[in-house]
Amino acid sequence: MDDTPLSEIEGRNAACIHATCISVEGNGILIVGPSGAGKSGLALQMMALGAGLVADDQTALIMQAGRVIADAPPALRGLIEARGIGLLRADPVGPVPTGYVVDLGQTESARLPEHDFVQVLRQTVPLLRGAGLPNLAAALIQLARLGRVDPEWPNT
Repeated sequence: MDDTPLSEIEGRNAACIHATCISVEGNGILIVGPSGAGKSGLALQMMALGAGLVADDQTALIMQAGRVIADAPPALRGLIEARGIGLLRADPVGPVPTGYVVDLGQTESARLPEHDFVQVLRQTVPLLRGAGLPNLAAALIQLARLGRVDPEWPNT
């Protein structure tokens, strides 16, 4: 696996990307965005609300049975960076199927946005633009648990 951005892995069977991944009741949420966008911070907030850490900083992705499966590279399993504090230990979870992608480098202007998707490896995955959204951690926990009221989006 190589370290490439999400935009360059379309059509592949496996890749390792600069991203963080958390799990809510077995549903993976892949958090992407530029360095310093708050991927680890969002993951820590979600972990405080009951999510589990799959991977921080680098996430290994592989196609398996038609789904994108996320896991941590072995050297980073169970570790998360807390800016200004250092590396923290966490109980690792995973591998998990990836149900959503949250991009902290993109802003959502619509109050009730239309559904959008992104290609991850060979699978189409729902995309959320998360930059600057208040209560994002809590909203993502709820989304992963019970889904969104939208017939074209999967309810996990």
